[in-house]
Amino acid sequence: MAKRATTKDKILNAAEALFAEHGFEQTSLRQITALAEVNLASVNYHFGSKKALIQAVMARYLEVFMPALDQQLAQLQQQPLISTRQVFDCFREPLKQLSSVRKGGPTLFLSLLGFAYAEIQGHLRRYTMDHFGAVMERLLAVLHMANPQLSPVDMFWRLHFVLGATVFTQVSGPALREIAAADFGETVRADQIVDKLIPFLAGGVDAVSPA
Repeated sequence: MAKRATTKDKILNAAEALFAEHGFEQTSLRQITALAEVNLASVNYHFGSKKALIQAVMARYLEVFMPALDQQLAQLQQQPLISTRQVFDCFREPLKQLSSVRKGGPTLFLSLLGFAYAEIQGHLRRYTMDHFGAVMERLLAVLHMANPQLSPVDMFWRLHFVLGATVFTQVSGPALREIAAADFGETVRADQIVDKLIPFLAGGVDAVSPA
């Protein structure tokens, strides 16, 4: 017998669906309560604010993704020589595990992440660092192991370019897949775009800086 969704779950599910489609800024609490079929008082009772609701939606994914990523990075960190490609390959399995959160979880998570970056949701960055700062520190440490020639400021810029390319690819994913099918006869699933993206991202981080 299927478990009946709680009011809190209804709000989270409705918020997630709207955030992933329209973004955080363009989604109102009124839209969320209408889709969830609850009143505003319920949102305030369970979450207190829209920012807290956004964090709760992301937390469902981050609490699965971050520990899995940390495990992959810790294993890679034990190797004497590593490459940027190996570092980014560590993201594959944690992303797949997001299907346990929800069907299509990897795509939904990347869409939410894209809006978080594009809309400059600073509170989400603070939330992530407060709860998963150790994972982010390990990621930076492993990337520096793979690229000892890069200064911290160079790594800063390249990681933001990586994030920007990832956001663009996620937001434009459906259009890109349609073009690939129409112009080249290539059928690409949403989850396969990551396989195409990772070599490009690794190459960008590895690129030799101009003199």
